[in-house]
Amino acid sequence: MQLIDGKKTSQAVKLEIAEAVKKMIASGKKKPHLAAVLVGNDGGSETYVAAKIKACEAVGFVSSLVRFTADVTENELLAAVNKLNNDPDVDGFIVQLPLPKHISEEKITEAIDPSKDVDGFHPQNLGRMITGGDAFISATPQGIMELLKRYDIETKGKHVVILGRSNIVGRPMSILLSLKGNPGDATVTVCHSRTKNLKEICLQADIIVAAIGIPEFLKADMVKEGAVVIDVGTTRVPSTETKSGFRLKGDVDFAEVSPKCSFITPVPGGVGPMTIVSLLLNTLKAAAKR
Repeated sequence: MQLIDGKKTSQAVKLEIAEAVKKMIASGKKKPHLAAVLVGNDGGSETYVAAKIKACEAVGFVSSLVRFTADVTENELLAAVNKLNNDPDVDGFIVQLPLPKHISEEKITEAIDPSKDVDGFHPQNLGRMITGGDAFISATPQGIMELLKRYDIETKGKHVVILGRSNIVGRPMSILLSLKGNPGDATVTVCHSRTKNLKEICLQADIIVAAIGIPEFLKADMVKEGAVVIDVGTTRVPSTETKSGFRLKGDVDFAEVSPKCSFITPVPGGVGPMTIVSLLLNTLKAAAKR
């Protein structure tokens, strides 16, 4: 069993990005600028945005944060999106999800300029991804593809089973892995809460991407010997052993499943660090295009 080290890989990618930024500055271009819009004070969102800002500093990006209280109106948020769309200094920006219930996430996402949509959620970017065109790919799927590539994990002709059909992970992963290319050229099965014979389907998989949001859902009796397992889950569970009072658990029962795997990602330290790095890669790409 080989551990897929997302932390180590993300550090390598950050060094590559930092080098690219130095070259941009040397050629007379400005530093890439990533902005984030944060509504309310959700703990997970706060942590994630803080990590993004820290990552920006590490690679030489400019970062900025636009904060709103949870009672911000939809029109006020749309005005902020429009302002960022028209700010020539901002190369890319994200509106951190989830948003309060009185605001339409769809409306906000569609208001973002696709050329600055470094989260890759705009329908235009999703459409380009489906056709294999030039697009900003959402951060978590792109991070997973980067890990598969850097660990030389063969996907051509392999059977990939994806647990979860969200627009953020499950669906994009199914498209990316079925497209022509490397990684790609896989036969993909998407499973969800209505799937019958789930265990039997998982046992056919050469690669399993677990993005179902249920801690330790994937057990050893669902995984065949030598399978590759990518764990996307990050559920906070109470813990008396940590300072924060919680610990992160993945969708995979790591202790039980890992001995059967050829490759597996841990939680934390697997897919998570690659998500933030992918956002940086998208911002670098946006800056290069501007």
